[in-house]
Amino acid sequence: MQIGVFIPIGNNGWLISSTSPQYKPSFDLNREVTQRAERHGFDFALSMIKLRGFGGPSRYWDFNLESFTLMAGLAAVTSRIKLFASVAVLSIPPALIARMAVTCDSISHGRFGVNIVSGWQKAEYTQMGIWPGDEHFARRYEFCEEYVTVLRDLWTTGVSNHKGPYFQMEDCRLDPQPTAPVEIIAAGQSNRGMRFAAEHADYNFLSGGGINTPQSLAPHVERLRAATALSGRACGALALTMIIADETDELAMKKWEHYVAGTDLEALTWRDGQAGQDVKAEAHSTVGRMVRSDRVPTNMLRLIGSYETVARLLDECAEIPGLQGVMLTFDEFVEGVENFGTRIQPLMRSRANLSVAA
Repeated sequence: MQIGVFIPIGNNGWLISSTSPQYKPSFDLNREVTQRAERHGFDFALSMIKLRGFGGPSRYWDFNLESFTLMAGLAAVTSRIKLFASVAVLSIPPALIARMAVTCDSISHGRFGVNIVSGWQKAEYTQMGIWPGDEHFARRYEFCEEYVTVLRDLWTTGVSNHKGPYFQMEDCRLDPQPTAPVEIIAAGQSNRGMRFAAEHADYNFLSGGGINTPQSLAPHVERLRAATALSGRACGALALTMIIADETDELAMKKWEHYVAGTDLEALTWRDGQAGQDVKAEAHSTVGRMVRSDRVPTNMLRLIGSYETVARLLDECAEIPGLQGVMLTFDEFVEGVENFGTRIQPLMRSRANLSVAA
């Protein structure tokens, strides 16, 4: 099973709470996390792109770095781990992202990929005057399909003459081409989003729910498998997962209960208000899950317990047919990655053959 880390490019990581660890993003922090992940044999690291936070007392995600420039810097200080940057497709034309990706490919010597972000939070774009109108909610995957088509044209042939409703290329050139295939990641949870991933991406992020319930991932993995069967392509399922671990199950659960007590309800209300503007969102979609989620600091799958318990639960994830890997978040990233590498991973059957550097 592949293991990745969703590095903390935004403040306070993935816990919307005023009692969870509070920190600002920095290159130094993300370098430390990524280098430790590489040292412990992680397969990839990915940074999101977020252009406006949720506010509230914790000022959740009000502080964010930019994804491509961060990953370019990390490419220069790592040697093995695969690196994925994220693009908000409404903000940068595909021909520029194609060239930026080639530059990162050159820095990393072929260890680079791109995460496609279709755009669900309207305020990220209205603040800059680039929101194309609420019709984007319904057409965003058609937009992404053309976007990725232009990227792949340029990366594989060096030229694009794509003509579509959203992009019109006229002998658009790109040289050099990347030294290795630039893999594409998507994060479609809706049926339409999964179809986009199955037809155009190499991986798709999925999310389950609840505490210590790996099987909550299985229905979503199966939906992706069905979509890939129709597309005739390979698109691997990667599960977004939070790890909260300690010496005992009781100590780990106390951490989670402490974070829940500080849930930033004001930030959650802002997030849900943004998500609710897509009035036709499917229940399975990212925004649909947000609107229907419990009022807790994170709605992704949470694996909470002792190091032994978390290792066992990750092995249960690995047994889900079609699940190719997990992308991990932690309540405290430096300590979390280190404890994963030294205390959890050695106990995992699904990673038993990995040689981990001390």
